[in-house]
Amino acid sequence: MLPNFKRSETEPPKVSPSFTPASAPPTPGASARSLGLARPSERNAPSVIGPDLTINGNLVSKGEVQIDGEIQGDIQGTYVVIGEKARITGGIVAEEIVVRGHVMGSVRGKRVMLQSSSHVEGDIFHQALAIEQGAFFEGKSRRSDDPTADAQKPDIPSLNGTGNLG
Repeated sequence: MLPNFKRSETEPPKVSPSFTPASAPPTPGASARSLGLARPSERNAPSVIGPDLTINGNLVSKGEVQIDGEIQGDIQGTYVVIGEKARITGGIVAEEIVVRGHVMGSVRGKRVMLQSSSHVEGDIFHQALAIEQGAFFEGKSRRSDDPTADAQKPDIPSLNGTGNLG
């Protein structure tokens, strides 16, 4: 089921307490439920990449990931939230993607939301796309029935039997 990105003008924004990371204040007009992120029974606590962390390489997560730092590489996950101070140079592939920060690269997700503080330079492949007023987007938007299917999977080194990479 696709989230309802619209809200009525008389309805105050609702924010689920189950999705309010301390490092990311709720954005007016975008409730966690409307973003499809208010399903605490379906997932664990999000993994957080803090604002003081820089990653040079790919990031893969099976759950929710909140990124407030800098990543130079591709991101693959189920639920990805790019915080206001985050800087991503690389592609993002996930079921649901919320962008509040800076992304230079392609974005592939079934549900993609660019919030007012976002700055995206790259193509977006999506089933559902919402762009708030004030968001910056330069690139092509392509609707696709399965936007994540065509994405290249990042190479993940496997662990040999000893727990060492190789």
